[in-house]
Amino acid sequence: MKKSLIITFWVLIGSFLFVIGQFFIPAVTELFRGSLFFLLPFVIFSLLGGLLIFLTLKEKIEEKLKKLLILTGASAAGFFVFVLLHNVFYALGVIASSIAILRYLMEILHVTFFLIAIFICPLGFLIGAIGSIIVLVKRKRL
Repeated sequence: MKKSLIITFWVLIGSFLFVIGQFFIPAVTELFRGSLFFLLPFVIFSLLGGLLIFLTLKEKIEEKLKKLLILTGASAAGFFVFVLLHNVFYALGVIASSIAILRYLMEILHVTFFLIAIFICPLGFLIGAIGSIIVLVKRKRL
């Protein structure tokens, strides 16, 4: 397995920890307060997820590890995408608030994308990352 894939995987893990730190560690939160730069770690996290998917598909990797790495990358890339979709459908719901059927449809969509971004993507990321680490340690390629 190429080193670029392993390096991308570990940088993705590090960026995940940094993103989590933005939520729970006040010193990390203060680094980006008051600017749009607070989005930068989320964008980097998502781009690294896309890169991990690309490198995984490019390499000849055993199926179990391949599935876990793709799950990790897709969950990372999907987080920012689903947050954006949540916000888009929320805004559309506000705009279409006078049309009942559209308002309810937009409400359903923005809540669905919010739940996917907040619960499904991090859970998928953790399952994929932990599973990948276990498979790599068993193969002693870490």
